[in-house]
Amino acid sequence: MPEAVFFDLDGTLADTAPDLGAALNRLLAEQGRAPLAHAVLRPHVSAGARGMLHVGFGIRPENPAYTSLRERFLDIYEQALCERTALFAGMETLLATLEAKGIAWGVVTNKPERFTLPLMEALGLAGRAAAIVGGDTTAKAKPDPLPLLHACTVAGVAATASAYVGDDLRDIQAGRAAGMRTFAAAWGYLGDGPPIGAWGADHLISEPAGLLEDIAHGSW
Repeated sequence: MPEAVFFDLDGTLADTAPDLGAALNRLLAEQGRAPLAHAVLRPHVSAGARGMLHVGFGIRPENPAYTSLRERFLDIYEQALCERTALFAGMETLLATLEAKGIAWGVVTNKPERFTLPLMEALGLAGRAAAIVGGDTTAKAKPDPLPLLHACTVAGVAATASAYVGDDLRDIQAGRAAGMRTFAAAWGYLGDGPPIGAWGADHLISEPAGLLEDIAHGSW
């Protein structure tokens, strides 16, 4: 049995795409641009503000307009970060089962604490998580393993006896570098990089219950 299971937040633990997409569309409206469909926006959510601004405005961080648009986007999002955000189907059952088995769980995300902590509170999870690590909690963010190692320290568990679940290549890279068992979440946003099968995860699961099955079979 693992000592702990850690989750990425956006696209793994919770479906945050509706609120992030709404924030981008509000920004597009302010700039006199037409809104984008949810299906167009969803694959870019795991890349955060950088990904959202790229799909919305076609710009990268080196663009002179990027910084001001990013700050406005984040301000809009902060005002309504948990209007339509919800845990993915089966995730509450997974968390409750881990708790019942005495397995700690936590969140390690590249989302800044400014948004991560209030979102976890709004979802009713802040008091249940053994560790909550944001993108600016440590000196480095994923794919560096430091945030995951910090989460293990906070939770009081060994990295080599823990697992990490994520929906992005950098999640798997961080988990493997930390010495954790890695699970690629096929229900997530997945992004536009290499296909999920090429990430090098120890397991590929199509739904949260898949993690419990692997633990039950001793193959975690």
